[in-house]
Amino acid sequence: VTPDSFADGGQFDTVDAAVAHMHEMVAAGADLIDVGAESTRPGSAALTDAEEQARLLPMLEALLPACPVPISVDTYHSATARIAAHILNDIWGLQYDGEPEGSMARVAAETGLPVIVMHNQHGKAYDGDVIAAMQAFFQRSLAIAHDAGVKDEQIILDPGIGFGKDTAANLLVQQRLDELLVVNGVRYPMLFAASRKRFIGDTLGLPTDERMEATGAAHVVAITRGADMVRVHDVLPIARMCRMTDFLVGRRIYAPA
Repeated sequence: VTPDSFADGGQFDTVDAAVAHMHEMVAAGADLIDVGAESTRPGSAALTDAEEQARLLPMLEALLPACPVPISVDTYHSATARIAAHILNDIWGLQYDGEPEGSMARVAAETGLPVIVMHNQHGKAYDGDVIAAMQAFFQRSLAIAHDAGVKDEQIILDPGIGFGKDTAANLLVQQRLDELLVVNGVRYPMLFAASRKRFIGDTLGLPTDERMEATGAAHVVAITRGADMVRVHDVLPIARMCRMTDFLVGRRIYAPA
C-alpha cells in the first residue's frame, strides 16, 4: 500500500483498490496476504513508525474483516508490529539498528505471532563466503529471538533476495539455498521472495513488468531447494507452477478422483 514500490507502487494504495486486489489474489490461489506501507526498493525513503501506521491502519481496518486468509504485516518498526494481524514480517531480521536491540523480538514474544526473519545488511560487500555470513546473521537473529522469549516454532527464515546482495550473490544464494534451511541444528521454515526483483532484470535484461516467467523459474527452483513459502505478485500463474512443483518433488501426493 505504498505509492513508490518498485513493482506495484501506487496501484493499490487506496482502501478500495487494496481490498479488491486482496480478493483477486485470494481467488487466484494466495494462502496469505502480505501488506507493507513502506517501500523497500533501493533508494526509497524511510518512514517513521507514525507515518507508517497512518498509511497502514486504514488498510488493515478494511482488509482484516474482509480477508479469508491470514495477513502478514511487513515492518521493521516494533510499534507498528504491535498492530500486526497474524504474522510479523521483519526485513531486518530482528536486528534493525534504529531501535534498541530486541525491540521487535519482544513484540513477537508478547504476541506469540509467527515472525519472518529476513537476512539483510548495509551494503553489498562480504568478507568471505556469502552463505557463511548469512548463517552468522541468522545465528545472531535467533539469539536475540531466544533472549526475548520467542519460540522456535514462531520463526520463519527469509534469505532476503535483493537485500544487501548484488546480482551474483542473489544467484549464488538461490543455488545454495538448502544450506540455509538449518541453523544451529534446527530446521526452520523458509520464505523465498524473488518476485520481479532487480537481479532478474540484470540477468535477463528485462523490465519489471516482463519478469513473470523468470520469477516463476526462481520460485520453482527455490521449492526444489527446500523453500516452504513463496511471496509473489503474479499469483495465478506462479501458484500453479509452485503447486505442480510440489507434486513433482513429492510434497503433494496425487490422488485420482
